[in-house]
Amino acid sequence: MPAHAVYIVLFAALMHAGWNSIVKRGPDKLLTAVMITTAAAAIAALTLPFLPQPAPASWPFIAGSVSLQTLYYGLLAAAYRSADMSHAYPIMRGTAPLIVAAVSAWLIGEIVSATQWLGIVLICGGVLGLAVHAPARSGRHAAATAFALVNAGVIASYTVIDGLGVRRSGAPAAYTLWIFLLTGSEMLLWISVSRRREFSAYTRGKWPQGIAGGAGTVISYVLALWAMTVAPVALVAALRETAIVFAAVISALVLKERLTPQRLACTGLIVAGAVALRLA
Repeated sequence: MPAHAVYIVLFAALMHAGWNSIVKRGPDKLLTAVMITTAAAAIAALTLPFLPQPAPASWPFIAGSVSLQTLYYGLLAAAYRSADMSHAYPIMRGTAPLIVAAVSAWLIGEIVSATQWLGIVLICGGVLGLAVHAPARSGRHAAATAFALVNAGVIASYTVIDGLGVRRSGAPAAYTLWIFLLTGSEMLLWISVSRRREFSAYTRGKWPQGIAGGAGTVISYVLALWAMTVAPVALVAALRETAIVFAAVISALVLKERLTPQRLACTGLIVAGAVALRLA
């Protein structure tokens, strides 16, 4: 995997962990997610007129991705309502790359080498180890685990769809921004119908966080999809989940969740997996 692609995906992972922490800290997880997707849609709307547009062949993939990403944000909010970020985030992000790697050869024709598989397994093992560290002791944790596992399937699905679509688009940035514009518009319409007054009151004074989260999610996914044009989808999907390292630090320093020796050991596995992908 090219060195520049590795560093870019690692930066994308940092951005991803950052905007997830904003959702987790929000008093209402769903309204916070809608605030972020609305800000991301606004960023996309302001930027798209200045970019070359995606090729027609990529639009069916954009439509499929938008449907799945709307579902993703709903499941994300549900998972974070029920458990710590350090429990739900690793399950969602650690399971998805394994699914992507398993179907890549069949759907995309990308063969994963033994060293690359080692890196994927180390990253996913470390991520899932962090999830096991916060076991489903209660009904709330069990619900969060279920939401997170379902969301892992959603993440894997839109990752594969976008890996195929962005290569047909000829315009990775515009392809990604259209997804954010349409997803954000769909989420805003949904919440305007169901919780308009509540959303209006909730967002007062919170738009700086929404804009920061919107910028973070746009930057993160634009960079990840660009990387999929120069490196195998399965490798990018796995390397992007090093976000859990950043999430662990954020969980400890910002969300005041406990950082234990087991969590540090699992983080070490993730770093080892990232190194294996860099050397593969």
